[in-house]
Amino acid sequence: MSLETARRVLRIEAEALGDMLQRLDARFEQAVELLLACKGRVVVSGMGKSGLIGRKIAATFSSTGTPAAFLHPAEAIHGDLGMLMRDDVVLAVSYGGETEEIIALLETIKRLGLRMVTLTGHPRSTIAAASDVVLDVSVKEEACSLNLAPTASTTATMAMGDALAVAMLDRRGFSPGDFAALHPGGRLGKKLLRVENLMHAGEAMPRVTATAKMPDVIYEMSKKGLGMTTVVDADGRLAGILTDGDLRRLMQQRGAATLDLVVGDCVTKNPQTIAPGELAGSALRMMEERKITSLVVVDTERRPVGVVHLHDLWTLELF
Repeated sequence: MSLETARRVLRIEAEALGDMLQRLDARFEQAVELLLACKGRVVVSGMGKSGLIGRKIAATFSSTGTPAAFLHPAEAIHGDLGMLMRDDVVLAVSYGGETEEIIALLETIKRLGLRMVTLTGHPRSTIAAASDVVLDVSVKEEACSLNLAPTASTTATMAMGDALAVAMLDRRGFSPGDFAALHPGGRLGKKLLRVENLMHAGEAMPRVTATAKMPDVIYEMSKKGLGMTTVVDADGRLAGILTDGDLRRLMQQRGAATLDLVVGDCVTKNPQTIAPGELAGSALRMMEERKITSLVVVDTERRPVGVVHLHDLWTLELF
C-alpha cells in the first residue's frame, strides 16, 4: 500500500516537471536577463510553504554567485520593508498569486521602482499582473491524495528556482574556484580547499639540488617524512623527484655503490605536478588516476613551492 502511494506521488511530481518543461519559453530568458541586470540583491518573498521554498531559492542563488536574501512578507509589512533597496529585484513566490501579504508589498515595490519576477500557478492573478515577468509553475494535480497539500506544486516551484539559479551561474561564468570561496566549511568546503592550503611548503618541503650526493638525499627524505624529495636544477626549477621506491630499486641494483651516486643521475624526470591554485579534489583525482602518492606543486616558472601528499587528502575524508 505504501509503495503504491510512493509510486503515485513520484509519478505525479515527475509529470508535473515534465509538463513545466514543455511550457518553458522566452519568458524564462527574460527572467534571467532581468535578474542578471540586478545591481542589488534578488529579494525572494513568499508565505507558508511558498516561503519555505523561497528561502531555499534565495540560499541557492547566494551560494552560486547571485546575491540574494529572503524577505518574509508578513514581517515586511510590520517593519522589515527597509530591507528593500532601489537596486534590488523582487522574486515573488505565490502559487495562488493572491497572497495578501505580498499584495500588500506591491505599492512599496512599485514606489521604489523595483522589477519583479513571479513564480505562480495562476498567471492571471493579482501578483502576476503586477510583475514584469511571470513564470508558470502550475500543476494538474497535487501529489497529496486529497489534492490539497502543496506537493507537486512546491516541487515544480523549487525546480524552477533551481533552473534560474543554474542559468545565472552559467551566464556569470561561475567557476569551481568561485564555488569554493563561498563554501569554506564542512565536507564540501574541505573538498574545495585549494592545494596551496594543504601543501608542505617552505622548510617542510623536501628539496635537494641535482648535484647532491645520495647520503644527503636520504637524510632530506627521512627528515621531511614524505617518502620523496624534489630535485631542482641550478636555477631552482624542478629537475625531477626521487621516491622511496626509486631508492629501494637503486639499492637492489647497485647495493652500497648507490651512496656514491649524484641524485641528478637518478631522478624521475617530468614528474606529475599541480598548480597551487588547483582544488584538493583535483589533486586527489590526479593521484588516483596515476596511482601516485604525492604531487609536486610548482609555480608558473616550474619552481617547486610545495608537495601535497595523499595522506593530506585522506585526513579531509574526501573519499
